[in-house]
Amino acid sequence: MTERTLIVIKPDGVRRGLIGKILSRFERKGFKIVELKMFKMSREKAEEFYSVHKGKHFFNELIDFITSGPVVAAVLEGRNAIEVVRLMIGSTDSSKALPGTIRGDFGLEITENLIHASDSLESYKREYKVIFE
Repeated sequence: MTERTLIVIKPDGVRRGLIGKILSRFERKGFKIVELKMFKMSREKAEEFYSVHKGKHFFNELIDFITSGPVVAAVLEGRNAIEVVRLMIGSTDSSKALPGTIRGDFGLEITENLIHASDSLESYKREYKVIFE
């Protein structure tokens, strides 16, 4: 089934010059980039974006990190996009992510883990509104 999902290349990925390498992996897999935006997320937008984590011990660290520099958001379209993109990015803890995944190949941290991807259709719809509307 063709569907859309959202990815956000986080400030560490932008700072390290990995935007092209990351986006090209999705294009080579066959996904189409249908929207693309580079911006610096405000604290307000970040809190709305990560609202599912509000009250958790890592929430403020997450907000501080995502607002620390520019990010690149993209909407990807393709077959089973949500599931396949999540597999491609790898485990949240980059030090445990498998080689061949984005986090496994480029990351070592759990907070600074290069990329976010929607984990469900509901998340995609909510996150899309925060970033693109």
